[in-house]
Amino acid sequence: MKRPLRIRVLLSGAPWSIFPAGGWSRLTDAFIFAAGIALLYGMVRVAQSWLGPFTPQVEISLSPTALPRYAAYSLGRITVAYGFSLVFTLMYGHIAAYNPKAERFMIPVLDVLQSIPVLSFLPGLMLAMVALFPHRQLGIELGAILLIFTGQVWNMAFSFYSSLKSIPREMRDTARIYRFSWWQNFTQVELPFATIGLVWNSMMSVAGGWFFLMACEMFVLGSRDFRLPGLGSYLQTAASAGDTPAILWGVGAMIIVIVLLDQLVWRPVIAWAEKFKVEQVQDRQAPRSWVLEILRRSVGLDRLRQQTVAPLGEWVALCLARKPAIQAPRPQRPEWKKWVVRGVGTAVIAAVLYAVAGAVLMMAGLDGSEIRQLLRAAGATFLRVNLALLLGAAWTVPAGVAIGLSPRLARVAQPVAQIAASVPATALFPVVLLAVVGAGGGLGVASILLLLLGTQWYILFNVIAGAIAIPTDLREAATIFRLTRRERWRNLLLPGIFPYLITGLVTASGGAWNASIVAEYFRFKGQTISTVGLGATISRATDIGNFHLLLAATCVMAAIVAVINRTVWRRLYALAETRFKLEI
Repeated sequence: MKRPLRIRVLLSGAPWSIFPAGGWSRLTDAFIFAAGIALLYGMVRVAQSWLGPFTPQVEISLSPTALPRYAAYSLGRITVAYGFSLVFTLMYGHIAAYNPKAERFMIPVLDVLQSIPVLSFLPGLMLAMVALFPHRQLGIELGAILLIFTGQVWNMAFSFYSSLKSIPREMRDTARIYRFSWWQNFTQVELPFATIGLVWNSMMSVAGGWFFLMACEMFVLGSRDFRLPGLGSYLQTAASAGDTPAILWGVGAMIIVIVLLDQLVWRPVIAWAEKFKVEQVQDRQAPRSWVLEILRRSVGLDRLRQQTVAPLGEWVALCLARKPAIQAPRPQRPEWKKWVVRGVGTAVIAAVLYAVAGAVLMMAGLDGSEIRQLLRAAGATFLRVNLALLLGAAWTVPAGVAIGLSPRLARVAQPVAQIAASVPATALFPVVLLAVVGAGGGLGVASILLLLLGTQWYILFNVIAGAIAIPTDLREAATIFRLTRRERWRNLLLPGIFPYLITGLVTASGGAWNASIVAEYFRFKGQTISTVGLGATISRATDIGNFHLLLAATCVMAAIVAVINRTVWRRLYALAETRFKLEI
């Protein structure tokens, strides 16, 4: 009679309930300990590889047996780049949100930087890293990591900045009444409120890291060929050779890694982040994760948290929360410090002016035909980018709202969206190009599809985060008042997701400009296929080492993005901060 009961319990979704509490905890602790040892061993092996002697050109094997090692290398680079991105996001977003003078400068700069293609950072960054560590593999590894960082960080920074600007007034007033220190305000108000958007944009950032992996792990700079062992270099080598089985093996390995990350990292983080949702009624269909359940049942982790993590956190909060009983008047800055600040400011301005003058002199070598080529290329890429944004928003807004409001649908759609966003479209581009050409199109049409494949996910992930953040009590109120579908979209859904939608559109726009370098210039079976556009101009200039044309094309792209930021995105952000802010 006991055996059927054991089987029924196992099938009910709670396998730990068939074990004694102590036995299951010991098994969980042993598994966690083994996973920690394995992670430490992997970190040591990666560190040994990075600190080894510099290898000028690595031969990339297309054998499937090399894929586990390549996957580990790529995952390590993406993880380190994400750590840098998170630190940058918290610092940059906080300063931009609370310093109005800095905000007027930092947000346009952020928009311009996220739109500059990875290849525009590549020459100076990679040469600088190799020169900094000329005899170690660490130089080229750091260069690749920083290139991945430039493809990850921008949408996270925009998300954190937008969340800080949207914090309800009553939450800020409460923190002010209780005299929170900056650390208490950051850890108990700002970071919790921004967690949901930051988590979903982190998933998109990691997916973007996988997307640009092919450009970051294998590239040509003039006469020098830089290669790193990884999934990106494996896929690019297979795509250049037209080896379809190798492409499928590489994409399959990447999908396996993404699914494992979804189960072991992102799904537990999403379930954990649900507690930071601003609402008065708990959602009856909150997301769950079997990994999070296991971690919560671990006695070893609970003891570690109670005896080490919690006391340390309390000590840090207590130290940073201490304030003097009487606020002494702030002493005036000594005269010599004022002169030091003025001197540093003057030096910075002089350095900027020197760099601008050097850039102007470098671009002065452009002739009339190259200038006309740049203007025509800018117009073509501008049209492609905006058409890709319209097509992407047309389906991602309704799909994102549906996924965000249904945890059951999210459990299926979330890993599918991560896989689709992470698989480099350039690996599938030969198939897309052949299909479009066979239908009577050309690279001009195929490039729009590639831009769409690379940028629509920014909108989707932000819309999902916005739909999840809509309080359950507001959704139940809409049901009680029997709002029609149109009224629900007009009065609840669109206002609720509007700040997140703007963040998604801004990052998707920057991502589209960035992705133009691979959408408009493609190598296939030893041939180069290109179309008119700024991305093709930048890629071609990088290949032949034409740095004055590369600089001019990058400056034109940055100017276009700055104008769009000033005339469109800045006004929409102001509208999101005033009219569509969740507060009582």
